[in-house]
Amino acid sequence: MRPPLHLTITTPAAVLVDDAAVRSVRAEDESGGFGILAGHADLLTVLPASVVRWRGDDDVEHYCALRGGVMTVAEGRLVSIACREGSLGDDLATLEARVANLRASETDADRRHRVEQTRLHAQAVRQLIRLLGTGPTTTAEALFGQEATR
Repeated sequence: MRPPLHLTITTPAAVLVDDAAVRSVRAEDESGGFGILAGHADLLTVLPASVVRWRGDDDVEHYCALRGGVMTVAEGRLVSIACREGSLGDDLATLEARVANLRASETDADRRHRVEQTRLHAQAVRQLIRLLGTGPTTTAEALFGQEATR
């Protein structure tokens, strides 16, 4: 029988989980869900906002909702997750609802950033067209007006 996994989940402020008797871990990255058992190949992956699940030697499933993080597997048994924010819980439905809210807020933030980026790009293009279309004699006149060159 292989030795159990050693799972650690940490945030910058706390160690959420440090369990040396874990049978299996379930997580998901951008490619989908996956499982980790003892003897797993070394791995480094980025986890989006999601729920990580693990089963201890007591055969009880535990859960942690993550805002996102980095997961590493080393030596076939050391599983480490570093995240900005995590929340332990026993109710999977509540944690999945929290993750859905996190993903929705991240999607909204991405959308707002894209709109602002498009607005700034359009403003820069309008400025360039205005500057190139007026035919000023110098760049200083174009940028600061005729008063700046007198």
